[in-house]
Amino acid sequence: MGILYSQDFIHLSGMMRFKSEDDRYTGISGTRDRTIDHGIFDFFPMTSDPQELGNPTSWPVSAGPSAEDSQTSAPTQILPPDGAEDEMDDLPTIVLPMQLSGLEDAARTDVGQQREHNEDCFGVNVLVNKVDGLTGRKLHARALYILCDGMGGHAGGEVASQLAVDTLQTYFQDYWQSHPEETATTGFKVPSAELLKGAVQAANQAIYDQNQSDSRLGSGRMGTTLVMLLLCDTVAAVVHVGDSRLYRYTRKRGLEQVTLDHEVGQREILRGIDPQMAYSRPDAYQLTQALGPRDESFVNPDVQFIEVNEDTLFLLASDGLTDNDLLESNIQEAIDPLLSSQSSLDQGVKLLIDLANTQNGHDNITVLAVRAKVRPNLQNFPYAMVNMT
Repeated sequence: MGILYSQDFIHLSGMMRFKSEDDRYTGISGTRDRTIDHGIFDFFPMTSDPQELGNPTSWPVSAGPSAEDSQTSAPTQILPPDGAEDEMDDLPTIVLPMQLSGLEDAARTDVGQQREHNEDCFGVNVLVNKVDGLTGRKLHARALYILCDGMGGHAGGEVASQLAVDTLQTYFQDYWQSHPEETATTGFKVPSAELLKGAVQAANQAIYDQNQSDSRLGSGRMGTTLVMLLLCDTVAAVVHVGDSRLYRYTRKRGLEQVTLDHEVGQREILRGIDPQMAYSRPDAYQLTQALGPRDESFVNPDVQFIEVNEDTLFLLASDGLTDNDLLESNIQEAIDPLLSSQSSLDQGVKLLIDLANTQNGHDNITVLAVRAKVRPNLQNFPYAMVNMT
């Protein structure tokens, strides 16, 4: 058995070197946890003769981060002897499967500075089970996050957004009750795109039927946007209609806008029009899709699936927060700290609301923050058997 020597001794079924310096994960459980800064490994050739690769204890080791500096210090590095790295370049790189190790969320909504009532609505439904195994604690989670920004005035937008949230929550509760094989012990599977679109169509039909029943016409017809995140263990489904957005933030990729607004300006950009020209139109911010005003033939939700393979912060937000590039302009101050487990998500969400009221404030403001922490699933990884000494 080869041995990887560092400040903690980790016995592996083959010598390995760290491939990436960007990925971070916490915990190979044994007598204690430690932080390792990498999630992708290359393996040295198996050998029973340590002379073939030299004595690992003679390899140079750079000092790892202290507990206080773990977010900024350079990671511990094990450097192979001269010539060994060249021999490994042709070997395959093995990407470890990941497992959920932590899940937190926080949400707030605010009327803003200019509106008299709040037409935003959100819903959260989370089921989490903690499982202790040989390689440490992992989570099985099924988490549904919904944000809707209603339109149609008082007793219109409020009703539409609430009706959409209620319909979607009921839809998925009925689905999960009809699939008892998916449990918090065995893990959860993300539903298909067809089923997710069916949920959106159900919400659209509920609002549409209410419009018809109330004989609402033209601009008096109520409707709502939708952005939804459904996290099943380490797979996330993102569904949206309208201009409410989902962002994700990771150390490696930074801040990314996952959804594209369903509005005239964005539609023109997709058709090849210059962005500045597209948004110079007087109707640039008019929605091209919304739930409720029209029947199902006019609603085509976007559905995406994301593999959560590094610690990730998801942000669901209404346009009261995202207008004027507010998030993009406050990454270091308001977003980056929230990826750390040491920070309070609730306080972070409050800060985002305060920023929106200061820098925007023209509309209702709603934000849901979801922090998903992951680490390698070594229990299901056949190439390495890990023990702490």
